[in-house]
Amino acid sequence: MTPGRPPEVPDRAAGKVPGPRPAPAARARGSLLGRLTVVLVLGSAGSLTVWAIGLTVWAGVHERGTALAFGLLIAVGELARTGGSTEGGRDTAPLAAAGALAYALLGENGGGATHHGVAQVVTVTVAAGLLGGLPHLAAGRGPAPAQLARRTLSVAFAAVCFQPLYNTGALADLVHPGPVYALWMTGVLMVTALCDAVLAAALARARTGWPFAPLLRDELRAMIGIGSAVCATGAVMALTVAVAGLWALPVFSLPLLLTQLSLRRYAAVRQTYRQTIASLARSTEIAGYTPHGHARAVAALSRAVGRELGLSESALTVLEHAALMHDIGQLSLVDPVPAGATASLPTEAQRRIARLGGAVVRQTGVDPQVALIVERQADPRCEQPLAARIVRTANAYDELVRAQGPGGPLTALERLRLATGHDHQPEVVEALARALAQRGSGALLPWDTARPPGGAAGAGVVT
Repeated sequence: MTPGRPPEVPDRAAGKVPGPRPAPAARARGSLLGRLTVVLVLGSAGSLTVWAIGLTVWAGVHERGTALAFGLLIAVGELARTGGSTEGGRDTAPLAAAGALAYALLGENGGGATHHGVAQVVTVTVAAGLLGGLPHLAAGRGPAPAQLARRTLSVAFAAVCFQPLYNTGALADLVHPGPVYALWMTGVLMVTALCDAVLAAALARARTGWPFAPLLRDELRAMIGIGSAVCATGAVMALTVAVAGLWALPVFSLPLLLTQLSLRRYAAVRQTYRQTIASLARSTEIAGYTPHGHARAVAALSRAVGRELGLSESALTVLEHAALMHDIGQLSLVDPVPAGATASLPTEAQRRIARLGGAVVRQTGVDPQVALIVERQADPRCEQPLAARIVRTANAYDELVRAQGPGGPLTALERLRLATGHDHQPEVVEALARALAQRGSGALLPWDTARPPGGAAGAGVVT
């Protein structure tokens, strides 16, 4: 619902109205940079894997029993992988990640020194990961190549920071034994996690074209949850195996396996939650109050605009859900408004519909922030929260595009720019223009595909 009717568009030939700025050169540069980023990551991981396997085959496998034990741990962790359980649909294999980190930071086994190096760590991680991931790959739900490359590079980074110093004795002279040794391992894990987050954000930026800073912020926030547990378990595994031997592996594997079970249940709850919201969003379409696909289009546009404006992943989820249900208040109307566009209604009627919509959303048990956005979308612009302004602009754009026909995208943006003095925030309109330029002007995506597949972070070290 769009408060106020935008003014008519003056003649473009008269030069009075600036048109949308798709910036094809900028899009081409961004696309090229994204491809180069992916090629660089895949090429680096592939070259590292070939080097590691070749060197391991040439020099032989050191401590084969230890390598086999950690390889089985990583393979079991990959086999128990959970998909789409975290914010943004991230794939999680915490047991495999913790096992790989523990092997990278392993200096002793049962009191005796180990001699495996960086090459063997990479070889065992890649081979066990592929072995455990075969059933998922066969079923078409395995991790993407970029995610596998990211894990390889992150584990290799941790091994490079630890193994050469330990095997040459430099680390033992500096910090071993004592609590400083554990602090050193913790520092290595923290730097590894930071590099992993930067790499994940760069890959997401290459895939989606979204701003890098919000993506990195989401990755750093994700580290606080399962990421910190993975890093802590990896460090404790390495320290305990150094004293008690390989018997410590199953003991410390059990908590992460239980964590994965909890993640699976959480994923099922989230799926039910999304299905409930999707059903509510379709109710206005089934009843004939809004056009088919309108709610999903507004949700996709709102999420893209929110991403351009730097909203966090959790804020984007709330925004998306509010956009899906922004028209649910129209069910209170006796007669549907033509095409679901309520711009012709009096302002008070629009606000009444929005308030009724917010009341309905509150009854569903959805996040109260979603209800607040729904009921505030018809308020004066200066009184609205940012999310309500985004939904208002995305809704107006979709309504205008549907009304204008083939020339709808260009005309709709022009009308929105002309209405920035009262109805729409200029920053939101320009963010919408940038989002459309990145995806092709007028692109409308289903709401459940508006987020990147696998989330910003895949099955890497800290997720």
